Amino acid sequence: MNKGELVDMIAQKTSVTKKEADAILTAIVDAIVETVSEGDKVSLVGFGSFEARDRQAREGRNPKTNEKMIIPATRVPAFSAGKAFKERVHQSR
Repeated sequence: MNKGELVDMIAQKTSVTKKEADAILTAIVDAIVETVSEGDKVSLVGFGSFEARDRQAREGRNPKTNEKMIIPATRVPAFSAGKAFKERVHQSR
């Protein structure tokens, strides 16, 4: 599913226009990105949590030359699925 298909589904389920659904989805995504980039966590009960996590520096290899290199420490976004989400996915097998 891409963003357009998600907007269509939101519009259908909430009886709003596609333009309104797109604006709402964009606002939600922007709010999550802004909050996580500031170092805070976003928790949606039953769905999951978005947060920033620190990755330590580590040793890697250049795949072309097989030369060892140091991959610097970085901060990355992470998502952890909530219990209800995990159970729903598990049941759909």
